[in-house]
Amino acid sequence: MSVLIWVDGWQMQCCGERFAVGEAIAWRCVAPDTEWLESTLGAVLARRVSAAEEHHDVLPDDHPTTHGTVVEIHAAFNRYAPLGADAVTRSAVPGSTVLRQVAHSGGDEDPPSDTHFDGWVVEVDLLPGRDALRRT
Repeated sequence: MSVLIWVDGWQMQCCGERFAVGEAIAWRCVAPDTEWLESTLGAVLARRVSAAEEHHDVLPDDHPTTHGTVVEIHAAFNRYAPLGADAVTRSAVPGSTVLRQVAHSGGDEDPPSDTHFDGWVVEVDLLPGRDALRRT
């Protein structure tokens, strides 16, 4: 079974382990922030994301680990601008998402002109019997 997992760019750039297509992963995942993903990736793709990799929040020791193999990675970029009445807070500009297929996470993605790197949409083929996402 294949699923999409969101990986925040800031988490990996801070202290995450790089990953690549074809590599095995063992990630602690949580429910994705669908509202934020919709504003960043658009509603259609955001609804397909099953989980978000998380290694900064304090999770209980018995939190399940998701095991699988990376099938595909897309780096996600957006343009940001002040939206609405708040001229200070910048938000992703709707419809500005650019997805770039990559072979590995670099942690230092080179964004297309006028965009900001947000993270990766990672397709993972879950290992049978070790698919923690079915229980979350």
